[in-house]
Amino acid sequence: MSEDVSKRRLGRGLAALIGEMDQPVPVGETRPAISADRTVPIEFVARSPKNPRRYFDEAELQDLAGSIRQHGIVQPVVVRTIGSDRYEIIAGERRWRAAQLAGLVEIPVIVRDVDDRTALELAIVENVQRADLNPLEEALGYEQLIAEHGYTQNDLGEIIGKSRSHVANSLRLLKLPDPVRDMLADGSLSAGHARALVSTPDPVALAKTIAQKGLSVRDAEKLAQNHIKAQQAPALAEPREAKDSDTIALERSLSDRLGLSVSINHKGGGGQLKINYKTLDQLEEICRLLEAR
Repeated sequence: MSEDVSKRRLGRGLAALIGEMDQPVPVGETRPAISADRTVPIEFVARSPKNPRRYFDEAELQDLAGSIRQHGIVQPVVVRTIGSDRYEIIAGERRWRAAQLAGLVEIPVIVRDVDDRTALELAIVENVQRADLNPLEEALGYEQLIAEHGYTQNDLGEIIGKSRSHVANSLRLLKLPDPVRDMLADGSLSAGHARALVSTPDPVALAKTIAQKGLSVRDAEKLAQNHIKAQQAPALAEPREAKDSDTIALERSLSDRLGLSVSINHKGGGGQLKINYKTLDQLEEICRLLEAR
């Protein structure tokens, strides 16, 4: 219980420490700088190999480098000690990269004594709070905390200020094949588009169709549902009437809430609600939610 409480406090404490870093300052307003613990040679600072953020826009880095040349680094980079006079970035890799482009030989840092788990959590929370991660990076960060440090989806939801279903839906994206992941990472597909493809027989082909035609998320969901039905229908079965938009919207809403695939078959005054699960943990969560009612 005490460990759970410490995790929740850690996530909230980060917002006070670095939640405002790298955010643009509204016109006419000023922001007090956070004092650095010290200034260190830039070559003594290294990126974290576990930082969930992998993609940095080159044009934005050049813009930040220009600002740093003129004003310096306003907000220090948050680091931890990894050896004698050696530091690893917890938060602020973008500033560190831009500082190198700007030709700085020293940078201001805030030093925090944290372990691997806490450093990873801080990196993920910082990036999620500032919307710096693409959906794939966010999902990979959650997977790291679950696989390496025993976090549950509920833990992560509390720490980052999101719902458990948000975490579950993010993790679903990791089931997609690499070509679709690449499209998600470069922005060709949104997270909503990608989630619609998770259970389809050929997500790569559908992803290309969605991107080429510029389909909306709702249209992508209809396309995905049609392909799933075509795969599941018997060869000689009569074609079924497509689901109406209200039913599809309800399926999507329930799927997002549960983090699981939900199918509704409505006919006349009744019908069938189907919830698909793949693990016993997911089944237990369904039972818990039903019993809570």
